[in-house]
Amino acid sequence: MSNYNGQGMEQGERISKGRAVFEAGWTALKLGLTSFGGPIAHLGYFHQTYVKKKRWMDEEGYADLVALSQFLPGPASSQVGIGVGLTRAGMWGAIAAWLGFTLPSVVVLMIFAGLMHTFDPGAAGWIQGLKIVAVAVVAQAVLGMAGKLATGPVRAGIAFLVMAIVLLWQSPLAQVITIAAAGLAGLWLFRKEQAKEGKPDLPAIISRRTAIFCLGLFAVLLVGLPIVSGMTNNEWIAIVDSFYRAGSLVFGGGHVVLPLLESETLANGWLSREEFLTGYGATQAVPGPLFTFAAYLGMMINGIAGGIVATLAIFLPGFLLIVGALPFWNGMRRNAKLQGMLTGMNAAVVGILFAALYHPIWTSSILSPVEFVIGAGLFGMLMFWKCPPWLVVLAGAVAGQLLL
Repeated sequence: MSNYNGQGMEQGERISKGRAVFEAGWTALKLGLTSFGGPIAHLGYFHQTYVKKKRWMDEEGYADLVALSQFLPGPASSQVGIGVGLTRAGMWGAIAAWLGFTLPSVVVLMIFAGLMHTFDPGAAGWIQGLKIVAVAVVAQAVLGMAGKLATGPVRAGIAFLVMAIVLLWQSPLAQVITIAAAGLAGLWLFRKEQAKEGKPDLPAIISRRTAIFCLGLFAVLLVGLPIVSGMTNNEWIAIVDSFYRAGSLVFGGGHVVLPLLESETLANGWLSREEFLTGYGATQAVPGPLFTFAAYLGMMINGIAGGIVATLAIFLPGFLLIVGALPFWNGMRRNAKLQGMLTGMNAAVVGILFAALYHPIWTSSILSPVEFVIGAGLFGMLMFWKCPPWLVVLAGAVAGQLLL
């Protein structure tokens, strides 16, 4: 295996770098074709491949990288994969790892979106079945994350307050403000918790100057895109702005991006709610990151080019943040105050998930006793019988076609 370390290279070292980039991309592609089950399952696949099999990282380094991805907004599992590619083969390794893990589901979802134009979504029972699948999947995510991130009266209280605010204040700003407020509350409420020490440093394969540039670009785009979009009234800029903002403001992974994307796409009149939830259900059927839902949405909005632009826009902030933060993480992870902030934010994520489970997912999908029975059965398949997600999606589509 290659040992590229990002330093200056002679000819033989350039070959070594190219091989390392190829390995990063090829390994990620195989994961992108087989990693079903959402962000938590992805981290398990990554651990088995990158730590156990490939030995590209040790246990402590991998745990550090996962901790950083949880601290930052964006798609957590994708950011871990990008971080592995970065520490393995530099910036090109990070790009190759992201592309390999993301491409399979992007292609499948864009094909699905193309087929959506050939029939009426409301006329097919299996489409309603896919919408019910979304209920079961998000319910499982809520319970799983609540058991880890909202334990104890204080964390549970934060989660409940966030859920109430997000449901009663139907605005994209609600998620941003509640997460920020929960982080500030965490600084005070969890101030006595001690930071973990004794962990080895992660390799800093890029310079701090490059890292600062990435963080600065993230901030400039986050602030500048809404301004440019408002001034120009250009649809392409509006698409980039909406998806970039969704990718920038999400803590907790793919499920939490749902209400942000729902607000953006429906408010702009790009999709109907039925088309939106149908695509979200289909996203559960494919491996890879849930953020590739953007490929379906972009394709529905503006064809193939729209799918590509939306995908790049929603993943770009997470990419810039993990690359920009990695060189500074070794010092940050030992700061007890920042860990307290993260604890509060994680509890807020649980509250946002609870809110998303009710609206728009439950309110648009469970409309009769039959649909409730189907949803309960799908939930049982996931939660109790440990069926693979693709089988649950297939069962939901079949049940919807036969019973609805």
